[in-house]
Amino acid sequence: MKVRIYTSIPCGYCYAAKSLLQKRGVAFEEIDCTGDASTREWLVEQSGQRTVPQIFIGDVAIGGYRELSLLDRSGKLQSILDGQESPPSVV
Repeated sequence: MKVRIYTSIPCGYCYAAKSLLQKRGVAFEEIDCTGDASTREWLVEQSGQRTVPQIFIGDVAIGGYRELSLLDRSGKLQSILDGQESPPSVV
């Protein structure tokens, strides 16, 4: 399943989210929205959140690092990526 992560510089939580995904061997597309007002507006519309990182699995906004970490610790992240479960939406 496609994973996209919207980030900005500097952002410790963005780094932590990318690191977690890399440790799990998850391929992802990073979209740096530093100084990109239109992308940030779109993120708020899609996720209801103003903060980064914002992580999408497929077309579903799952939230930021905290939500990603909770999914990973519960074992649900891999099930979602394998298509066995639907990603939970934060919206």
